[in-house]
Amino acid sequence: MERTTRRVLLTPAGERLAARTRSVLDAVADLMEEAEAVRAPFTGVLRLGVIPTVAPYLLPSVLGLVHDRYPDLDLQVHEEQTASLTEGLTAGRLDLLLLAVPLGLPAITELPLFDEDFVLVMPRDHRLAGRDDIPRRELRDLDLLLLSEGHCLRDQALDICREVGRAEGAPVTTSAAGLSTLVQLVAGGLGVTLLPRTAVPVEVGRGARLATGTFQDPAPVRRIALAMRTGTARAQEFETFAAALRDTLRPLPVRMAA
Repeated sequence: MERTTRRVLLTPAGERLAARTRSVLDAVADLMEEAEAVRAPFTGVLRLGVIPTVAPYLLPSVLGLVHDRYPDLDLQVHEEQTASLTEGLTAGRLDLLLLAVPLGLPAITELPLFDEDFVLVMPRDHRLAGRDDIPRRELRDLDLLLLSEGHCLRDQALDICREVGRAEGAPVTTSAAGLSTLVQLVAGGLGVTLLPRTAVPVEVGRGARLATGTFQDPAPVRRIALAMRTGTARAQEFETFAAALRDTLRPLPVRMAA
C-alpha cells in the first residue's frame, strides 16, 4: 500500500492481490452456501433474478409458493434485464433466474416452465380489435411500439417482425422503458404493441381505451423458464422448485412445458 496524509492507495501488486482475494472470498461464500443447501434444501438465501416483463405478472405466484411451501427459504428478488441477470448468475451474484429463453449459454441450464402467446394490443377503435384470427403478416405495416434497447421482449418482437417480412425501416417506437408505459402509448393512439399473454390482465384490464386481438395458429410465442448455473450443487433443489412452480402456474392461460 501507498500511504499519504489524505488516503491509502493500493499499489499495482496490491490491486492484483485484492482482486484475487475477492475471488477467493466469493468462492468460499458460494461453497458454504451450497454445502448448507445440500444439508438442508430450501433453507438459507435464494437470490432470484427476474426480467421486468415477467416480474409484475409472475412474482405473486412465486412469492405465494415460497410462503406456503418453503417458509424457511430467504428469497431475495433482483429485477434486471437479461444481460445483467446472466452475468450475475455466471459470476455467482445470483442463484436462479426467471426469464425468457433460449439463452444459448453453455454455462447455464434452463428449466422450462411454460410457453405463452403474444397478444396484439391496440386502441378500441382499431380495425383489428377483438379479432381472434389475425394473420402475422399484419405486423408488416402496423405502427408498432416496442420497449427500449436491452429488453429481450423487444428482441423477440423484432424477430417476429422479421419472420413476416417487416421492412427494417418500418416505424417502431423505442422510447418506452416498461410495459405499462408502452400500453399507455397505445391507449393514446400512437400505435399498437405486442404483449405476452400473462401481462394482458394487468396491463390491458385497467385501460378502457384498449382492445386486444389474437393471432392465427401458430401464434407467436415466448418460453419462460428458470435458469441455473450448469453443475450447481443446488441443481436438484432448483429442479424441484421448477416442478412446484409449474403446478402453481397451471391456472394461467399458458401451455405448460413437459
